[in-house]
Amino acid sequence: MPRLIIDDIPVEVPEGTNVLEAARSLGITIPHFCWHPALGKAGACRVCAVKMLDGPVKGLQMSCMLTAQNGMVVSTTDDEAVAMRRSVIEWLMINHPHDCPVCDEGGECQLQDYTIAGGHGIRRYDGLKRTHVNQDLGEQVAHEMNRCIQCYRCARFYQEYAGGTDFGVTGHAAGVYFGRLQNGRLESPFSGNLVDICPTGVFTDKTARFRARYWDYEMAPSVCPHCSLGCNTIPMARYRELLKVTARRNDAVNGWFICDRGRFSNSTVNATDRPRQAMVDGQPFSMDDALDGLVERLSEFLELHGPGSLAIVGSPRMSHEGNIMAARLAEMLGAGTVSYFGDVVHAERTIEAVSLLHAGNSASQEDVRHADLIAVMDCDLQDEAPMMALAVRQAWRDGAQVFSVGSECPINSAQQQLFDSTAVSSLSDVPLASAVRPLIICGTRHKGLEQIRAAAASSVRLAFILEGPNTWGCAQLAFEHEAQPFSQTVADKRVKGIISLEADLPAEMLDGIRVLGAADWRQTGPLARAEVVLPTCAWVEQDGTFINHEGRAQRFKQVMRPGLPIKGLNREHHPPRMHRHDAPGGDILPAWQIVAELIKRLGGEQINNPLDAIWAELQGLSAEGPGVLLNREK
Repeated sequence: MPRLIIDDIPVEVPEGTNVLEAARSLGITIPHFCWHPALGKAGACRVCAVKMLDGPVKGLQMSCMLTAQNGMVVSTTDDEAVAMRRSVIEWLMINHPHDCPVCDEGGECQLQDYTIAGGHGIRRYDGLKRTHVNQDLGEQVAHEMNRCIQCYRCARFYQEYAGGTDFGVTGHAAGVYFGRLQNGRLESPFSGNLVDICPTGVFTDKTARFRARYWDYEMAPSVCPHCSLGCNTIPMARYRELLKVTARRNDAVNGWFICDRGRFSNSTVNATDRPRQAMVDGQPFSMDDALDGLVERLSEFLELHGPGSLAIVGSPRMSHEGNIMAARLAEMLGAGTVSYFGDVVHAERTIEAVSLLHAGNSASQEDVRHADLIAVMDCDLQDEAPMMALAVRQAWRDGAQVFSVGSECPINSAQQQLFDSTAVSSLSDVPLASAVRPLIICGTRHKGLEQIRAAAASSVRLAFILEGPNTWGCAQLAFEHEAQPFSQTVADKRVKGIISLEADLPAEMLDGIRVLGAADWRQTGPLARAEVVLPTCAWVEQDGTFINHEGRAQRFKQVMRPGLPIKGLNREHHPPRMHRHDAPGGDILPAWQIVAELIKRLGGEQINNPLDAIWAELQGLSAEGPGVLLNREK
């Protein structure tokens, strides 16, 4: 490992580390624009200059382009280096519009930070500025080309890292332009990352444009709920409205980026017609009165039909705490069953897949990115788990072979932009034995158990694509509590009534079944049929835990308080004009707390933390860490 000295501080760094990274490891920030840990070096901005005082290289050098070597003596504060950096930033600012007061990047802009840190307060250039015509890039990403400093991050990410072909850089004479050949929505499912990766305000989130400054946002570390991968995010809210979502770095999971589905799916949380009022037989009630009403109806139902005729239904999209409490409620009531999955096939495939995973074979997205052979079985990655498709692309870029196994792996133009693959009919046609780090990605949505078992029998690392943010946790709870799929209990004609907890059950499954109560934050079939409606908090309105596809438990924190967004307070939805301490629609609870209140009202003990017994290790889990793997060696 090379040893060098940076600003009189000795440091030893791994082989291949550049000087900029070595300085960062000491807490020394060297200004930079074009370099990014996920994209590597480009040497385009020329603002990371340092002075090499001794060693194999001397003089002014660009720190992002220079690999650390033994004997180097580096100064980041040398007068010549400081003057170079100051001059480069001044050059970059010559054509900049200086529109910080109206730029959405204000407060989180690297150009702003480095310009101020470099001591620039007076503009010396008084000539004409270069100007560009902006493009319409769709309804999600705004374009302001005049702010560009030609760092090339956007084009490098979009074309090289994400495989997009409809966006790039063009040049004419002394000018360059970053955009599309013509106006139109960006086609890449990862285009929103341009917002995060641009160090200035060229690309901003159009869905939150002019709504708030960075310092106005409420934000907290969170986990994406839109598939089973558990990508780390930072949702940003203001006035009880989720305005935008940005990527949060987790090297073991999503790395630096997220997909557009996770970034731009805010409308359901902000919907004015979202369930926000407790209801009993279609009439509004307070949460306390609605809970009391449900307890009364439960008692009557159990006395009339017996506990075996009641089912408690959880959900893979509900927090793990909520699903644990569903099992406790079923146990206390002596309910006939607790269900976590709607249909038998889904339950069988998911439980089988999870049971085959352990610490020795479960694969993360980081494992996928470093595999040298990947077999994708029976899943459409871009539809079911876009970030997994992006991870496969990174392995393919590093030389990995990719095989598409089975008829449910479409080789379409969208996939071909990400990676080349060879189509084979069965797993036996894939040369797994010839690889050093082989890996199988297998879906659970299409084929039967044979494919899942065949993948596990290969003794290589596995990544199963599940269907919800907490499906792994539901599968473990289903095994622990001998839960049955809801469709099976319906077929056995045992269930006459249910309590639904954020469950997505089709209408045909509920024919002839009494929905005593339903708790949810989305409009679903059970909620429409429920006698007692109990609105719950969305994931950004509560603390909780999701367990992703590999068995990694990750904590998410409350971003905003629940309640109707101020933007939704129009004539139709405005509450009565009266003084109150809580926000309109803000007296809702997380699903697990609703169940805890039910248990308490039914004569049970007060439950303040569902994470006990075998789940106790999750109590101290940090939302800012990499999460904890719950898989055990088998």
